[in-house]
Amino acid sequence: MEIKDIRKSYQLADGTEFPVLKGISLDFNRGEFVSILGESGGGKTTLMNILGGLDNHYEGDVVVNGQSLKKMSEKQLDNYRRQTVGFVFQNFNLISHLTILDNVMVGLEMTTMSHKEQVETATNLLKKVGLEQHLHKHPNQLSGGQKQRVAIARALASDPEIIIADEPTGALDSGNTHEIMDILNGIAKDGKLVICVTHSQEVADYGTRIVHMDDGKVSQDERIKPAYPTPADKQVTPTKHLSFSANFNMALKHMRYNLGRNVLIIIGAAVGIISVLLMLALGTGVTGYINEQVGSQVNPMSIQVTQKVKQGNDNPHASDMKTADINKLKQLKNVSSVEKGYFAQGAQVQYDKKNAQAQIFQTYNKTMLKKDLITGKEPLAENTIVLTKDAAKKFAKNYKQMVGKQVTFYMNTVNDQKQPVILKQTLTVSGISKSSMATSFKTMQNVFATQNMTLAPNFATVNVNNLSNVKSVQSKIKADHYTITGAGAIVDTLNTYVQLAFYVLAGIAGISLLVSAIMIIVVLYISVAERTQEIGILRALGVRKSDIRSLFFSESFLIGLFSSVLGIIVVFGLQVLINRASQGFIHYDLIQLTGGQILFGLLASILISIIAAIAPAGRAAKLDPVEALSHD
Repeated sequence: MEIKDIRKSYQLADGTEFPVLKGISLDFNRGEFVSILGESGGGKTTLMNILGGLDNHYEGDVVVNGQSLKKMSEKQLDNYRRQTVGFVFQNFNLISHLTILDNVMVGLEMTTMSHKEQVETATNLLKKVGLEQHLHKHPNQLSGGQKQRVAIARALASDPEIIIADEPTGALDSGNTHEIMDILNGIAKDGKLVICVTHSQEVADYGTRIVHMDDGKVSQDERIKPAYPTPADKQVTPTKHLSFSANFNMALKHMRYNLGRNVLIIIGAAVGIISVLLMLALGTGVTGYINEQVGSQVNPMSIQVTQKVKQGNDNPHASDMKTADINKLKQLKNVSSVEKGYFAQGAQVQYDKKNAQAQIFQTYNKTMLKKDLITGKEPLAENTIVLTKDAAKKFAKNYKQMVGKQVTFYMNTVNDQKQPVILKQTLTVSGISKSSMATSFKTMQNVFATQNMTLAPNFATVNVNNLSNVKSVQSKIKADHYTITGAGAIVDTLNTYVQLAFYVLAGIAGISLLVSAIMIIVVLYISVAERTQEIGILRALGVRKSDIRSLFFSESFLIGLFSSVLGIIVVFGLQVLINRASQGFIHYDLIQLTGGQILFGLLASILISIIAAIAPAGRAAKLDPVEALSHD
């Protein structure tokens, strides 16, 4: 390592520059244990940050193995810290939420070793520093001397050529000081370059060489014993950046370490998902209930279709469904058949000098359910009619006796000259219905023929092959500029309004998702502040900015994932409870959580959490490693 005229100044608040390093030039080699001795404030730590590749804002140059640190890109400096240099800090700088084994593993996870090899190497390093009995303890369970041994083991993890120790015994008692210095001396004997910053002459005397620094300059450079011999060839352990899985595991371990707080955060974030999913599931259930109730009255797979007639059009044939219209409807995909139909107002039936009127009269079609027939048969035979129960009661006390009786059917209409015409025909009652008075289309043709008139259908019944295809067929019919009438149109409109209402309610409930996002942003910003020193440690170990960003995204992803899973479980529980109650009242499950809604809740929660992490993660990645390490 060549240090060439290093100069470094800090800018004070008033704009003036305060020089810290005033032209440092030194040469170091492997096998040396160099003690840099000087009083506090003399620039020793600043020099160490430069030699370690943490600080590149200086004048001069540092050349390691022929490569200039000054000319290195950020990526190359990350690789230099990852592979060539290892740090031992005065305050240990262990990551609190990781076990001591995991602390050492951080450096090894950036090598090409398998996980098994990483665990084996980390265990051996901890055995080397006498901590084989404490592998799964956390730093707060260790003494100061033990913590510093962990720090040394971590520094050795990637087998670097240079170990930089900044006041490694500053926080230790005399006994631990000797043990730590013996370990560092042993590292130098192994052929590595050990640079130890200290203000203690006793500590400095452990080295092979002492460099005295005073007021930013080298005042003395003395060799107190020969450098240790170094092996001719050194096998370098290949390194790589921190993998996604390693980042993810680190985030998971941090969440587990602060379990109580993170559980509360997850519960808070889950409230929004619960609110939205509950509204969507309730909307699905209510829509299904309405469809079931209407479907019990009409056939949902049959659609009544009419021409779209402009208001004010007095052409009596404007609403006629022509042969071309019927054929067009037959050709629609998923349509099984099309029935011609006719409806009119003001039809009436006479029997035994008594009259019964039907406000709306139409020909029989598949929108009418067989279960509506109280007695008798459908009016499929020519010149037959189905009476309503109310009409039949007007003719006979025992209304069922009207089946088989002949009644006179009357209906007012207009001919082609727009003159009023009364149609009259004797029909046989084939059955009694709960709600509909109807004849077949063929029967109505016969009725019109009595006045030499030709009946043109004014609606068609489109029968769909499967219930799941009804919506798409309705959309195609509307696209062809026809109008859907009858119960199908009412149900479609009602469903639209119901769904719209529940989407609005889900949107209002979604405000809680926004609150959750704000909460996650705040929590992550707090986490960045709390983990500033950890970020500095990771950067010193060679972790890239993008890996730091990924670390916080991983934690946010986990919050989103766990909160969505919790929310889905709670909604499932509420679904069971509410549906038990609704079955008792209306015999129907009012809460119906679908797979699509579950997927939406899962993805929405994760996406919101990740978006919430953008700013905090970016801030964490931009932290200066030197400032982060000094953060208290």
